Order: sequence, then structure tokens, then C-alpha cells
Amino acid sequence: MENALLAIHVLAGILFVGPVAVTTSIFPRFARAPADGGSVAPGLAVATVLHRITRVYGILALVVPLVGLALAAVQGRLGEVWITTAMVLTAVAGGLLALRIVPSQRDALAAPLDGRGRRTLGMMTGLFNVMWAVVVVLMIVRPGAE
Repeated sequence: MENALLAIHVLAGILFVGPVAVTTSIFPRFARAPADGGSVAPGLAVATVLHRITRVYGILALVVPLVGLALAAVQGRLGEVWITTAMVLTAVAGGLLALRIVPSQRDALAAPLDGRGRRTLGMMTGLFNVMWAVVVVLMIVRPGAE
């Protein structure tokens, strides 16, 4: 059971969180206002697809923490600090994605972003990705693990 949960946890992280990290990072580049003052931004179709991938895979990525919690329970590690830290970072990253990044992307599809908007969205995306990177490091290093 433990091996199956670990395999599902790792595969879901790679297959669901990975694409969200990529699409959120690329999105601001395609969600910019047209340079010539035209009415349609050239990258709008690409931005629309990236937003859809971010939304769908963001929802599918819920499998990662759910299976991770089950795995930690099976292993008897729920009380360890590194697990708690990873859970908090995962919740914050998920909240940032659901409450800030996805709505900002949706808004950008309606009114393409200017330079400041792209930088702000890029900063939120960078923070989201750094949190996931820290979670991965915690999973590997397991500081304070018994």
C-alpha cells in the first residue's frame, strides 16, 4: 500500500503540478496588449490554452496533497515538522493559484496585461513555483525525520 501511494503521489506531482508550473510561467508572455494598438493580442489564443491547462491541471493536482496525506498517515509521519511545513506550503501555493493566479489569468484574457500586470503575475507565479520547489526539497531531505 505504501509503495502504491508513493508512486501515485510522485507521478501526480510530475504529471499535474509540473504542467501548472510551466503554464503559469509562460502565460504572462502571451497575455500582453497588442504592440500596434490593435484590438486583438497576437498571443491571445495561446494564453487561452495556457489558462485552460492551468485551471484543469490545477484541479487535478489536488490529488498530490490528498495522496500525500494518506501516505504520511500510513507511514506514521503526520506529526513530523517537515510534513507539516510541506502541507502549509502546499496549502498556500494552492490558495495563491486558486485565488490570485487563475483569476488574474482570466482577467488578462478579457483585457490583455500591460508591463506592470505581466510583472505582477510573473512574481506571483515565481512565488508559486518556489513554494513547490521547497516542498520537493522537503520531501527529499526530510529535515528532522525520525
